[in-house]
Amino acid sequence: MQQFVVPQFIDVEDKVLGPITVRQFIILIAGGLIVFLEYKLSDFSLFLLEGFLTLSFTVIVGFLKINGRPIHYLLLNFLQTMRRAKLRVWDKTLSDKELKFHLERPVEQKTAITVPAKKIIGGSKLAELSLIVDTGGVYQGEDNLFKNR
Repeated sequence: MQQFVVPQFIDVEDKVLGPITVRQFIILIAGGLIVFLEYKLSDFSLFLLEGFLTLSFTVIVGFLKINGRPIHYLLLNFLQTMRRAKLRVWDKTLSDKELKFHLERPVEQKTAITVPAKKIIGGSKLAELSLIVDTGGVYQGEDNLFKNR
């Protein structure tokens, strides 16, 4: 029988620079580009405020984990939950036209379904069947013993 190597640690991300993973590296690059755009497009005092907020948000999204999962999964799940309805209520109100249709419609006749009667197996036959199953088919039953000879 062949043996196969079972992969372990499949939830560990690949490291790019020291302890920084590919996902964290991309998030930090994106945050750095946003900070650079803020530096070019605003004056210095506004840049300090925007840059601090952007860098802190980037570091939080890049490195913070909640319950062993990156925080962006938590943020995505939160946004999906907020988009969906919180309470689903079925309120089917019928119009007068629908009520008349249902009241005037003739009642369909249901046909009786015939179920075939089950064959009752005696205790000795049941014991024989369990013996056949337990032996894996080696024991063929008393009826088949005489047919094979």
